[in-house]
Order: sequence, then structure tokens, then C-alpha cells
Amino acid sequence: MRRRQLLATALPAGALLPLAAGAHSFGRAYNLPVPLWLYLYGAAAALLLSFLVVAWFVASPAQHGGGGGIELGLRPWARALRRLHLRELCRGLSLLALLLCIASGLFGTQNPYANFNMTAFWVGFVLGFTYLTALLGDLYAWLNPWKTLADGAAWLAQHLLPGRRAPLRYPVALAWWPALGFYMAFIWIELFGYLKPLPLSLILLAYTGLNLLGAALFGRAAWFRHCEFFAVYLGLVARMAPLQHGPDRPGLRLRWPFAAVLDESPPHFSLLLFVLFMLSSTAFDGLRETAPWVKLFWGEVYGLLKPWVGDNFIAAYGRLRPWFLAWESAALLLSPFLYLAVYLAFVWLMRRLTACAAPLGELALRFAACLLPIALVYNISHYYTLLVIQGVKLPALASDPLGRGWDLLGTRDWFSAAVIPDAGVVWHVQVGLIVFGHIVSVYLAHLEALQLFPDRRRAVLSQVPMLFLMVAFTTAGLWILSQPIKNG
Repeated sequence: MRRRQLLATALPAGALLPLAAGAHSFGRAYNLPVPLWLYLYGAAAALLLSFLVVAWFVASPAQHGGGGGIELGLRPWARALRRLHLRELCRGLSLLALLLCIASGLFGTQNPYANFNMTAFWVGFVLGFTYLTALLGDLYAWLNPWKTLADGAAWLAQHLLPGRRAPLRYPVALAWWPALGFYMAFIWIELFGYLKPLPLSLILLAYTGLNLLGAALFGRAAWFRHCEFFAVYLGLVARMAPLQHGPDRPGLRLRWPFAAVLDESPPHFSLLLFVLFMLSSTAFDGLRETAPWVKLFWGEVYGLLKPWVGDNFIAAYGRLRPWFLAWESAALLLSPFLYLAVYLAFVWLMRRLTACAAPLGELALRFAACLLPIALVYNISHYYTLLVIQGVKLPALASDPLGRGWDLLGTRDWFSAAVIPDAGVVWHVQVGLIVFGHIVSVYLAHLEALQLFPDRRRAVLSQVPMLFLMVAFTTAGLWILSQPIKNG
């Protein structure tokens, strides 16, 4: 009887909590130094001030920092690195890391914290390599292990079947829709798959086969440009880096950070949705950790369904649990379209205020790249604590990738003590990142407006709706970040 009473008490409480621990939750409440509304007003004021400063001082698109830059490719040290065949070595190491992730999940322990592949893939690659790309440029264009395998398969095919070409031409109408679909599936697996090492390895194997098949059917250039979503995602992130290089950018050029963002607008609607999903998926991951979001289903929706599922919450929980997953899945997959509706509404206001003759779709594409800094800072602010907490375990896990007590590299005992970041430091870093990213986006949008509109007055006027959009994104982002850290 006592166990049943405890269960009856625990299940309703548990249903009101997030179903997976968040990267920015700390298990106990943190009292913000000042009320949240002061942070929100302060962030909005910072954006307004930055808008006024940019509008006053940046009067010509010629002041855009993307031009020129410093060419580094001909420097002696750069030529020395080329002679060392560093790129080829790094491609080999990248492929080795992929194979090790697959092997460790297939043959190693199924403890997610003791197996190399979980930390190496989710923390080291998905997070750490993203932030490295934002600093050093599109390294993935050279290191992509799936492209390395596809290149090797193509080389072998040319020797076995000389003159062979891809049998299919990539349909122009598909554009970047396949990459968006793969990206959505990936985020769904990340949030709702609750993977262990073996399923992760099987998914990596399946994705490897899919990339090899797609590259063989449509050609490597088309497949890795439009379909391999890590290449699309990291290529967008790389546009914010001060170092610009890659197959489409010959040489090695040092530019102002974020200067390359405006070099090219997304050429297709599917790529605009990809950018918006970079924003909305991160925001949704934070939102689902808040009590209001969980209570919306287990309080309001459950209340509406009581005539069909009954008043007994414990009995209804098992029946409603799949519906809750469907509810969250639908919210995730629809989130970029919700963001698109909001974004188009503000772009429409811009068009009306300036009496611009350009079509709404063209304007939406031209300003879409300005959202990339926001997507980057959202990602960092939500997940950088995982690098601090779990990422430091990579040297130890690399020394024992299968979790069998080995010490192959002599690093098994590195960073053995748990690292728990201070909640106050985390919160203020998050606030600073969010505000900084939105200020950068305000600046970039103003530069784009100066390129688009013939006079300064219309350019400034066009950015008033965008300013309100940035304020809305800022306040929503800070509110979402504050909920887990305040409520513990």
C-alpha cells in the first residue's frame, strides 16, 4: 500500500518534468540577481541602442566588412602545411573517428557514459566541431568522412568501370529539401530517440550507406551540396568564421567575423527553412524543458481528454504517453513553419513601410542569412555546458573506447573529477551571447538593407520591423533559458 501511495504521488509530479535531462539544467533553483523582466528590458534596450548607433554611423554598404580580407594561403607557414599533406592526414583521422564511433557502439559497453561513441559524436562532433567551424571556417568541406568514403568508392569504380558516370541527374526542384528532411530526422532522434551506443552505431552505418548510394546515383558534388545535411549545416555555420576557405573558396582568407554571411543569400526557399529550423529546433529543445510547456499537455490537454481517458491520472498516463510524444514531435517538425510565418509577417511589414517593389519571397531570402548569428548563439548558449561537463571526458574515453578498462593512450584518468559549472556564470554567459548575436544580426540586416534600398532613409525604415523581430527573438530566448535554471 505504501509503495502504491508513493507511486501515485510520484507519477503526476514526474509527468510535469522534462523527460530527459537538459544541457542547461542544474538540478536546483538559482535566484537571478535581478528579476527576469529587468534582463528582458535591458536586452531590448541594448538592441534598440545598437540599432540607433548602426543607423547613424553605418551610412553606406561600402562599410560592409566582407570585402577584401587578408590572403593567408601564400604565407610561408601555409605552404609548409600543404607540403606536410596535413589535409590528407586530417581526412584520414576524420574517417578513423567515424569508424571508431561505429565499432565502439557495436562491440563496446552499452553504458552511454562509458562508451566512446556517445560523447565523441554528440558532444565532440555535433557541438564541439560546430563551434570550431564558427572559428576556423568550413573544415568539414575537407574532412567530411562520408565524402572521403564516396571519393574512395568513386576512385575504385573508375578503375573497375572506366568512364562510368552518375546514372541520375539531381532534380533541380529538390533543391535543399532532402537536407532539411535529414536534419529534422536527426533532431528528432536527438531529442526523442534516447539512443544508446548500439543504436547510434547502426544509425551511423545506415547514414554511411545512404551517402554512398546517393553520391553514386546523383554524383558526389550534387549530393554533398544539397543532401548531406551536416555539410549544409556546417557550411552555413562556417560563413560566420573569420577564416574563409574550402572547395568553393580557393585559398585561405582572413576576414572580419560574420563578414561572409552576406556574401550570398539562400538561393532557395528550402534553405531558408533550413536556417529557420536551426533556430526553432534549439528554441524548442529549451521550451520543452519548461514547466509551462509540459503543463500545457498534462494539464490543459489532459483536462480536455478526461471524458475519454478517465480521471485516474496514473491509469491515463500510460495511454497518453504516446500522444505526448506525438504532440512534441508535431511541435518540433512544425516549428520552422511557425517561425517562417512570423518572419514573413515582419518582412511583409518591411515591404509595406518602404513601398518596395521586390516580391515578398525575394526579400525573405535576402535577409535570411542575417538570422545565422542568432542560430549560432542560441546553440552555444543552450549546449556549451555539455562541452564543459562531458566533453572533457573525451581523452579518457579515447583511451578506453569500448569501456573495458583499457588505457591505450595513457589518458584514462584525465579530468576524472566531475565539472559542474556555476549556474550564475552560465546564466550571464547565456545572456551575453543572446544579446551579442542579436546585435550582430541587426548590423548585418542594416548592411543588407543598404545594398537593397537606394536611399539611407528607406534602408533605416526597413529595419524597424526587423528590430521588433530581433527584440521578440531575444526576449523569447532569454525567457526559455531562464526557466530551467530558475526552477532547478
